[in-house]
Amino acid sequence: MSRRLEDFLLTIWRRRGGLSALLLPLSWLYGLLSARRLRARARTAWKAPVPVVVVGNILVGGTGKTPVTIAVCQALRARGWHPGVVSRGYGAAVGPAPRLSDGGGGADRLGDEPALIHAATGAPVAVHPRRTLAAAALLAAHPDVDVLIADDGLQHTALARDLEIIVQDGRGVGNGRLLPAGPLREPPARLARADWLVTHLAADEPMPPVPAAPRAVVMRLRPEGATHLASGRDLPWDAWQAEQGAAPCSAAAGIGRPERFFAMLRAAGVTLSRTLRVPDHRTIPADALRGLPPGPVLITPKDAVKCAAPHDPRLWAVRAAPAFSDPGWPDALDQALRTAARGRTGGA
Repeated sequence: MSRRLEDFLLTIWRRRGGLSALLLPLSWLYGLLSARRLRARARTAWKAPVPVVVVGNILVGGTGKTPVTIAVCQALRARGWHPGVVSRGYGAAVGPAPRLSDGGGGADRLGDEPALIHAATGAPVAVHPRRTLAAAALLAAHPDVDVLIADDGLQHTALARDLEIIVQDGRGVGNGRLLPAGPLREPPARLARADWLVTHLAADEPMPPVPAAPRAVVMRLRPEGATHLASGRDLPWDAWQAEQGAAPCSAAAGIGRPERFFAMLRAAGVTLSRTLRVPDHRTIPADALRGLPPGPVLITPKDAVKCAAPHDPRLWAVRAAPAFSDPGWPDALDQALRTAARGRTGGA
């Protein structure tokens, strides 16, 4: 989807205007067919031999699922788990059989987000549009995996899940309508059935209305370090700022909401002379990078794994660390998963 079309749709979906109202009959049809499909798949869902955590959203576009998946994976590993990740593999021609990170973790094989998750966590990753096939292949190849994290798997009900984490952003539920009259894949009431609702906000973005039922957590990303793509040199963020941050910089991002990345940089004290927005999952064009003014060019790790010009000496990939409003929520997740695991083994 082009940025121009995406911006047009986002404008429509912010409010319940006339064009949105005209599309309501299609939304009703979409809701009916989607609910029927989700129920049918759930009736025959495959139950993995290990607990499954689903990270997903009901809002179209990037909400921040990938940093949440990475944070969950790292938190569980720190608590003694051996997580594996399954994903669709968007952007990669996966073929009939699942692809595993064992054969190479590049974006061309796995897709940009699974490649980033594998690089950031070291966890084994399997990709396939049918998450059940990916999960079975991953468990067969890695019998030590004792918990599966399904990235962007909320609507893939053929894979049974023990816990659900829904990620939203500052848009909340938009105008509250289903596609195409609004930005939602499922009705707003779906949020109340999640185990956790993580709201990803930019540095000073206000909190949208949040339903009372799920355990709600706010996530904000902060720069943690920067890696020079051409040399592989890695600096903590304060060291990068001391060395590079005094001069104006450019920033480029091909993610769901590039403005969040730019806002994070500005909040961290970076002066941005130019920004470049690219459609989600697209590679930042080398000629567009050449058109940016002299000085450092900051990009996201997701863009770095598929960068068309990795030897451009101006490019730095900025690593961001999540800050959660409830730092203890991974402990509650850990305990819930241990309960689920005991239920599978029949333990007390």
